[in-house]
Amino acid sequence: MIHHIKLGNTQEERRKVLRTMIRGGAVCLGGYKKAKIYGLLRCTSGMRMKAEHRVFFRDEEEAIKEGYRPCGHCLPEKYKLWKAGLAWAGNVQPHKN
Repeated sequence: MIHHIKLGNTQEERRKVLRTMIRGGAVCLGGYKKAKIYGLLRCTSGMRMKAEHRVFFRDEEEAIKEGYRPCGHCLPEKYKLWKAGLAWAGNVQPHKN
C-alpha cells in the first residue's frame, strides 16, 4: 500500500511520481484510507478525496489483504457480492447493523 501524501512534498511532485508508477504497473487501484474502500483509478468518487486520505495498491489482492472493500460506484458487482456476504475474490465481510 502506497500513501499518496508520501509521494512528494508538492502536488506536482506527487502527480509526477504517481504517473510514473501507474505507467510502470506499480499502481493499478486507489483507496480511501478512512473508510477502507478500494476502486478504479478513474472512479469519480475516488478522485474527490483529499490526498492525505488516498492510498494506492498494486492489485486487488493487496487491497483485500489490507482489509479494504470494493467501491460501490466503480465496482458495483464486487460491491454487491461483498454487501451480501457472498464468497468473492476477497474475504472482507460487510458490516452487520
